[in-house]
Amino acid sequence: MRKAKVERRTLETNVIASIDLDGKGKSAVSTGIGFFDHMLDQIAKHGMMDIEVEAAGDLHIDGHHTVEDIGITLGQAFSKALGEKKGVFRYGHAYVPLDEALSRVVIDLSGRPGLDLQADFTRAMVGEFDLELVREFFQGFVNHALVTVHIDNLKGKNAHHQCETIFKAFGRALRMACQIDPRLEGETPSTKGSL
Repeated sequence: MRKAKVERRTLETNVIASIDLDGKGKSAVSTGIGFFDHMLDQIAKHGMMDIEVEAAGDLHIDGHHTVEDIGITLGQAFSKALGEKKGVFRYGHAYVPLDEALSRVVIDLSGRPGLDLQADFTRAMVGEFDLELVREFFQGFVNHALVTVHIDNLKGKNAHHQCETIFKAFGRALRMACQIDPRLEGETPSTKGSL
């Protein structure tokens, strides 16, 4: 059972995140930031993972601590659920369009945290969500999931569409990378023998 639940409490936030890598794409997300809830729903739906996130943070300041800590907590849960990574495809990629916008995400379950994110959003905010926090979420995730992620918004004029294609593509790329390869028969997908 590739499932995990993690709780993170700080003076700034309280986050509980759970993930089932072999779920049905269901989500139950409450972060206090509506558009961010919508983005986390996209990861679950397009990643075919069940994700639950309950977060209470210092939103009276801004969304930074809450979004970053959700990335950290979800990354920890992902790493725990993935376990030793035996038999997984390891690599995943996806291109996702939404009207005029197009994004590409490429993932390696490498055991090494790395993020390269290229996105020139056409405005700063979508609803109450500051688009600078897209990087904070993914940085928190990769640092604690121990994965390498390349994210490129290739085109787009509508910031909502730009952001949504990124999160959808991330979900689909995760799904591909986490899938079990029947030809590996429980082996580690690395010439080193470990990830």
